Amino acid sequence: MVKPFQFEELEARLNALLRRSSGFIQSTITAGPLLLDLNRKHAALGEQPLALTAYEYRILEYLMLHHQQVVPKERLMEQLYPDDDERDPNVIEVLVGRLRRKLDSSVAFKPIETVRGMGYLFNERCT
Repeated sequence: MVKPFQFEELEARLNALLRRSSGFIQSTITAGPLLLDLNRKHAALGEQPLALTAYEYRILEYLMLHHQQVVPKERLMEQLYPDDDERDPNVIEVLVGRLRRKLDSSVAFKPIETVRGMGYLFNERCT
């Protein structure tokens, strides 16, 4: 791999190596009716695919991987915009709001909770 390289490319190569060496990598995460396919970067609510932007998907993936933990807004900013220190933090609120609208089609399923003054919590158990 030649420097400089993208972190996403390194991550993809490492995942491929682990897959080929028969190491176990969880490829899907499920929480209630929500299914997240980590390999295909695809999300579905029940049988319905969710039309998520790349940033919405990355937020959902991060929250699900850190389920039942409060994730500060700053950490989400670092995940989405690692090289941009001047990005407006309200962009996270907007993205989480859009993500909630797409997920909240079911009255009984509201997985993303705001913990005031601390961040966001994916409050569903993920498997």
